[in-house]
Amino acid sequence: MAIDVVIPALGESITEATVGEWLKKPGDAVKADEPIVSLETDKVAVEVPAPSAGVLSEQLAAVGDTVNVGAVIARLEAGGAAAAPAKAAAPKAAAPAKAAAPAEAKQSPAVTVALAETGVDAANVQGTGKDGRLTKADVRSAATAPAPAAAAPAAGARQEERVRMTRLRQTIARRLKEAQNTAAMLTTFNDVDMTAVMEARDRYKDMFEKKHGVRLGFMSFFTKACCLALKDVPSVNAAIEGDEIVYRNYADIGVAVSSPGGLVVPILRNADALSFAETEKAIGDFGRRARDGQLKIEELQGGTFTISNGGVFGSLLSTPILNPPQSGVLGMHRIEERPVVRDGQIVVRPMMYLALSYDHRLIDGREAVTFLVRVKEALEDPTRLVLDL
Repeated sequence: MAIDVVIPALGESITEATVGEWLKKPGDAVKADEPIVSLETDKVAVEVPAPSAGVLSEQLAAVGDTVNVGAVIARLEAGGAAAAPAKAAAPKAAAPAKAAAPAEAKQSPAVTVALAETGVDAANVQGTGKDGRLTKADVRSAATAPAPAAAAPAAGARQEERVRMTRLRQTIARRLKEAQNTAAMLTTFNDVDMTAVMEARDRYKDMFEKKHGVRLGFMSFFTKACCLALKDVPSVNAAIEGDEIVYRNYADIGVAVSSPGGLVVPILRNADALSFAETEKAIGDFGRRARDGQLKIEELQGGTFTISNGGVFGSLLSTPILNPPQSGVLGMHRIEERPVVRDGQIVVRPMMYLALSYDHRLIDGREAVTFLVRVKEALEDPTRLVLDL
């Protein structure tokens, strides 16, 4: 009996996806709920599981095809047997393809995206994961490995390479341009002396990790500082919908993290109610699952304000772009020792530039500067974060 494999609902407002990779080929036996195909949506890679055990009898879309939610993408034969291995009389050239198929069929969404980004051919990469499965490290190594001498271009040769943009990269490009076209975007800056935060972190990081099982980083300090500032300047946490302004009494903070396909922004729900430990655990989990392509679509939707930490890549200063329909985004940068004046004396302090990009249609300059000052005050005197001052 043939069983249809239907593309499930992929999240609010997402109606289609692109076939990223088939994880099973026709003739392969599959278990119930075992992933058989990986799809690329506007936000994340999603694996479609088999509705029941059987044998994959037919693939109804090719890699790169656009498919709609609710469409039949494959068919299974319930109770069927897996295709028998090729007979000895089969052409010898078929053997290598058979041997490579299992490893190719077990690629994760993260590996799929990495292959698309680098242009590496999976058939030419030796997997080091379990059962010969490819890992992101394998793809990166293959991408950076020197080309064989025979393939080296002639001296002075000019080369070009065309790689199809992933669906996620296309969405990032479209949304960033929409933000520039829609919002009256402006950026204001301030700097913060990180001495107090760094001293507090150094003093308590061992006890914190021993008690909570997670490292104490800077992101929890910044998240808590932004939550306090959003309470004092609620327009930064608001959004324009039509001819109305929507104010929120909660803070759902988007935390920008890197994934193989680009920057994604998972949401810390009710961040204003989370403890330092809960914040650090959630952000760490987001980062790990973003690298592995395991974030859920619902975790990337919504959000009232965003924090982007370009400092981890060495950025000194930037003007972050809004994540619509949000009205504000805070850019963090690298900590750098600089001379500053304290009590009439020139001293060296660990300083960080902060940048707040905001929608000037809703937030005026006074409110933007006030927000940054509140963040600065909370970080330079972390006791405020505990006392809610």
